[in-house]
Amino acid sequence: MQSAYAESFVRDMGCTEKEWLGWLPAAIGERPWTQDGASARVLIEPGALRLEWCVQEPRVIALMRMPRLQVAFRFTGLDGAQRYTFMKRFDLYMQRGGG
Repeated sequence: MQSAYAESFVRDMGCTEKEWLGWLPAAIGERPWTQDGASARVLIEPGALRLEWCVQEPRVIALMRMPRLQVAFRFTGLDGAQRYTFMKRFDLYMQRGGG
């Protein structure tokens, strides 16, 4: 987890689009959202978050192939503290572990 989040940034997510869309509702909580193809708009009072994703080539490490989704985050109308509060929950829900 980061200590601050910019108004816009891009991340590589180690998941398929189907997994991403399955996890997204829990990660954003009870906030209203709409999906339009490979993008979504999440209402975060007093502003919003625009998410846009694109399937990338899998990451290959030796014999392992990990799916990869590039996701762009663009916040509008939210200050640093509001972005941090939202992303803290979002990151916890999207976090995956292994071992």
